This record gives sequence, C-alpha cells and structure tokens, in this order.
Amino acid sequence: VLEMWLSYLQPWRYAPEKPPQSAEPLPRSVSEKWAAFIQENLLMYTKLFVGFLNRALRTDLVSPKNALMVFRVAKVFAQPNLAEMILKGEQLFLEPELVIPHRQHRLFMTPTLGGSFFSSWPPTITDASFKVKSHVYSLEGQDFQYKQMFGTEVRNLVLKLAQLICQAQQTAKSISDHSAETMASQSFFSWFRFTPTEMNGSYTGNDLDEIGQDSIKKTDEYLEKALEYLCQIFKLNEAQLTQMMMKCGTAQDENGKKQLPDCIESEDGLILTPLGRYQIINGLRRFEVQYQGDTELQPIRSYENATLVRLLFRLSSVLNERFADQMDVLCSREDFVGRLCRYHLTNPHLIQKIRYSPRVKDRTSQNWGPRISLRFLASYKTLLSLLMIYFVASWFYIGPVGCTFIILMGYFLYAVIMTFFSEGWKPHEH
Repeated sequence: VLEMWLSYLQPWRYAPEKPPQSAEPLPRSVSEKWAAFIQENLLMYTKLFVGFLNRALRTDLVSPKNALMVFRVAKVFAQPNLAEMILKGEQLFLEPELVIPHRQHRLFMTPTLGGSFFSSWPPTITDASFKVKSHVYSLEGQDFQYKQMFGTEVRNLVLKLAQLICQAQQTAKSISDHSAETMASQSFFSWFRFTPTEMNGSYTGNDLDEIGQDSIKKTDEYLEKALEYLCQIFKLNEAQLTQMMMKCGTAQDENGKKQLPDCIESEDGLILTPLGRYQIINGLRRFEVQYQGDTELQPIRSYENATLVRLLFRLSSVLNERFADQMDVLCSREDFVGRLCRYHLTNPHLIQKIRYSPRVKDRTSQNWGPRISLRFLASYKTLLSLLMIYFVASWFYIGPVGCTFIILMGYFLYAVIMTFFSEGWKPHEH
C-alpha cells in the first residue's frame, strides 16, 4: 500500500523526460508543469499524509522496517518544490467562494457581473481554485472540514513525531550498547542456557537484537535522515529540535542507559503522561519494577526447582524460628564474628535502595531481621556447578564426603576474606 501511494504521488518519475546533465548531481526538483496534477489530487498528498502521520505516531520507530517506512515518506515529500506546490494547492482550496453554484463559475469571470474586484482576479487562478474545490468536494462532500497539512495542528503532530524519532534513536543506541555488553560478558554456562533469566531484562520489544549491529546503524541513519527531511518540509525550528534532543538525552537513569517513561510527579508519586503510556505500550521506555516483598516468598523462577524451593523454605523457617535469638545476638556484636554473621544473615532489603513502584511514592520496608536463606541451593545453576565439582573430584579419588568438606572449607575462607572488605558493601543475598 505504501509503495502504491508513493508511486501515485510521483508521476514525474515515470515521465519520459530526462533530467538535465550537470557536473554535480543535484536533487531533482519537481517541475512546475506538475502543479495542476498536484492541485487536482490534493487530498492524495495532504489527507493521506496526515493519516500516515497519525499511524507513525503509534508505531515502534526502533524497528528497522518502520524506520525505513518513515524515511521513505519523508524523502518523497522533501523533494524540492513539492511542498511549495502542495501549499499553493491548499491556498487555492481555502480561497473564498467566487460563485454560489460551482458549475456556473465562468459566469463571474465577466466584468459586468464581477465588478472591479472580480475583474482583477486572474482567470487561471479562478479555474485552478475551482478544480481543487471540485476534487475535494467530490470525494469528501460539501460539509468536509479540511485539515491543512501546513497548519498548526499538523505541525504539532510533526513535532511529536520528531520527538519520537529522537527517543527511538536513543533507545536504539541503548539496545546496541546493551547487546555489545552482553556479548562481551557471556559466560561458558550461557551456551547451555543455565544462566538465570532476570525478571527485569532489557527491552525486547523489537528485533534489533536478532538482526545485528548493521541494522541498528541503518535504523539510526534512517531516523536521522527522516528528521532532516521533516525539518525541510515544515521549516522546523532548529532551537526546538535541539531542546527536544537534549530532553531525550537527559531522560536517562543513573546508569546512563535505561530511560524512564515520560511522567509527572504528584503527591501520589509518578503519573504517566499520554506520551509515557505510548512509550510503555510500544516498549520504548519502562520502569524498573522489582519484587518488594519477602524474598523467601517471591514466585518460583524458571531456573529453580519448585520442589527444592519448598523444601528448603521449610528447612530455613525451622532454623530461623529455633535460632532467631542466637542470630540476633551474633549480628549485634561489633567484632569480626558479628561482621561475618551480618554479611550472611542480614536482610539485604534493609540496606539496599530499592526503586519502588511509580504509583506509590513512599513505602516502608518490613524488617525481617537476621535469618538463614537456603533458596540458592534450588537453582539449577548451583546444582549443576556442584555436580561438576563432584564429578571432577571423583577423578582425583575424592569421595562425596571429602568433596563436601573441601567445598565448605573453601567457602569459609572466601567468606572470611570477603568479611574484611564487606564493611560499607551491600550485604550478601544468601
């Protein structure tokens, strides 16, 4: 549909005329002889462009195919002299009616009926205006409310599209950086899909990660050229665009990579704006939502064994109930033993700063106190690692009991070393 529309808008591309030869290749200007065609097909240029503009505002511009679509349309309308012809056609349509019945418009071209005002009006302009009005009214009816392509309303839509293009460029750059970091930090276990999938992963709303860096670069080029063409067509203010790009650049979070949706701050917290809702629906932005309840009661993950999670939870609950007082005493000590216990038993939610839901501004964390958590033993990654250690130990004729003792001693040494440097660090999650 897009190809057919763009082909219809450019009949000069299929005309037998040849462009003049010049030393430097210049963009081909639309000849004035096509002005009548543009005026008689005004709605094909203006109304369909507004329809395409409304559709583009609801499109994921980070996708290479969608970026190419916006680029092609902007490139067609940015041809030299085309925007001026469309604007002239709109002016002809918006001229005041020179006749009451349309089919008798030539009667008013005589000086006896027109007076000095009508006699001074060029006949060619009057005839062109009639053709434009006839085209519009025959398609849309006499009560049609025409929306100017170069009016204020459409210009505001173009500014919104320009803002979305800037945001899409920033999002594509973030995805590119994230993909590069992911490829650089891949571990051996990731080839076997044993690395747990995070609940708050990166943006997966498009196919850029699967296509590769070349397509990401092309997407950025398409969006950049489309923005340039839109500026040429609608004579956009460079100061507005610069401010818009700076706003997009400063919307990043403290990591400088992920961006928050557009929102306003109120007494109840952050409230999404219509633009913010659009960004979330299309995957351009999102909040970093984290589980904020008891870590022992969070949903069972796909990388965990459900039976082991439940069994280990019961075992941990029994140990915590039985040794709660002893753990409180140990964690309250100021010596090395107290630091070692706090490193392993303190609830990480008491110290870690958690980003809460955007709907609630203030929320108090519950203090669960020191406790034992054995849930990490239910992770398939942990179980596979232990299995591999036991398998390697069997090559050296080390039995399961001896291997278990070596693992515990090794972890104890690791914990002692980490305790010396853990003061001021975030506590261990296990």
